[in-house]
Amino acid sequence: MSVDLLGREYDTFPAPEPLQKHGSAKIVAMCNQKGGVGKTTTSINVAGALSQYGRKVLIVDFDPQGAATVGLGINANATDTTIYTAMFNPEMDVHEAVVHTRFPNLDIIPANIDLSAAEVQLVTEVGREQVLAATLRPLREEYDLIIIDCQPSLGLLTVNALTAADGVIIPVSAEFFALRGVALLMQSIEKVRSRINPNLEVYGVLVTMYTRTLHSGEVMQRIYEAFGEKVFHCAISRSIRLPDATVAASPITMYAPQHATAKEYREVSRELIASGVVA
Repeated sequence: MSVDLLGREYDTFPAPEPLQKHGSAKIVAMCNQKGGVGKTTTSINVAGALSQYGRKVLIVDFDPQGAATVGLGINANATDTTIYTAMFNPEMDVHEAVVHTRFPNLDIIPANIDLSAAEVQLVTEVGREQVLAATLRPLREEYDLIIIDCQPSLGLLTVNALTAADGVIIPVSAEFFALRGVALLMQSIEKVRSRINPNLEVYGVLVTMYTRTLHSGEVMQRIYEAFGEKVFHCAISRSIRLPDATVAASPITMYAPQHATAKEYREVSRELIASGVVA
């Protein structure tokens, strides 16, 4: 038995057994309309931890800033095949947009500033909320998890991500202002669930940038009161090693595997496997 930061007891999540085959991926939208809460960092590091556990993971960079793309050492401006071209070029096979990173079991579909035009183009598309879902459909059987790294907004791109997803992970920094926007996000999730994607779940709320201060503790308590058992047992600590890993274009689980934050992301990944989100 282990005890989390709120004093909840839980069974320690064991290191998972290797998989004999891959496929039937769940699609997870890493989503919060507030910027700077650790969406991209969490996408990269959860994917990195899961890939080390032998899971095949695909990150879909769905932010025109292309932070996830850069964070894995890829120059998206040097490629003509991005998630934008995969969505809007009907003759293109989505497999052409997949980039194999230098890390085993970890792939990415990159994004760049071209994706900013998608919001306008989607307005005139037939079934505009379903474009991303249709684009990703051929990839499901090749991966164990597909993570959509969303941009910080509640526009049409985010609606596309929520429509394509089986579930949502909401990173929330341990700061009071980060709490204010979560209610709006939950309203958007509920609208997508009621109108477009009735099977959409909230897989969990992940507290990021946690520090052992009274303020962080109070925010953590508020988050738990609002989301209860949906809160991941492990919070992600604020650490200078995370930006160091970003500069090195590597998940922290590979850049500094013994660091406390690397262990936290591995714990989150094991919880995702134990809860059945990932095989």
